[in-house]
Amino acid sequence: MIALVGATLFWAANYVLGAVAVREMSPVSLTALRWAIAAVPLLVIAQVVERPDWRAVLRTWPRQVVLALLGMVGYALFVYTALQHTSSVNASLVNALNPALIALGGALLVRRAPSRRATAGMLLGLVGVLVVITGGRVGDLLRSEANVGDVLMVGAIVVWTFYTLGGRGLAGVPPIASTAFQATIAAVVMSPFAVAGQVHWPTGRDAVVAVLVIAVLPSVGSYLLWNLALRRVPPAEAGSYLNLITVFTVLISALTGYALGWAQVVGGVLVLGGVLLVRDRAAVPTPTREPALSATSGG
Repeated sequence: MIALVGATLFWAANYVLGAVAVREMSPVSLTALRWAIAAVPLLVIAQVVERPDWRAVLRTWPRQVVLALLGMVGYALFVYTALQHTSSVNASLVNALNPALIALGGALLVRRAPSRRATAGMLLGLVGVLVVITGGRVGDLLRSEANVGDVLMVGAIVVWTFYTLGGRGLAGVPPIASTAFQATIAAVVMSPFAVAGQVHWPTGRDAVVAVLVIAVLPSVGSYLLWNLALRRVPPAEAGSYLNLITVFTVLISALTGYALGWAQVVGGVLVLGGVLLVRDRAAVPTPTREPALSATSGG
């Protein structure tokens, strides 16, 4: 499905361009500008495509606020702060564990024990993440020498897991309208930082382009394509496409001259292998929202 490929490609761009942007601006500035710019087109698209009952959407505000704080603000701050300390490739490799973590969380939420296959996949993916985080030196974890950016990405996928599972309670709200509402909340939440002078527009051309592209493609384009695809493709099938985020991030990074290390290759294979094992449809529900970020949120 072209829409699913496009959505994951745009989410991958969030990692690569996010790394470019945070060279010049803070994660707070990038998060605030991203959602301030994205909120307006998302609201317009929601109105045109879904024509929602906005009063009904507004009545869900308590849960929407929590989700916006988790998936729009928290996840973005974790990811962009991580990208100040680690590469976009490492960030996407750690994020590739997210579908497995969401699947495990979903199984626990419905009080159904994950299958042995799913458990094995989760453990395999965890080993892969540890290989990536430590550069193949897993013993570094005991000496607290793991890269802080990679550890922050673990925090990001935990936050995104809660966001995804929490979103299941909004089944009656149109998805694009829900995303638009959350983006608006995120922009409002970040506005005090702007008032306090903590949000700055970048001056460098590369950073300016990165901010604008992040606000349009991962924030608007990916959500729109993803939700349109879910009207034709079963969630379980769509979820399998989320692994393309890591693939596209690696490809884009390679095209810009990034050299992969052996630990990234081995860790990436282990993570993706673990995700494939977890794709036991009989064992767990499948996430239907962004990974960041996926990524899986891009978020």
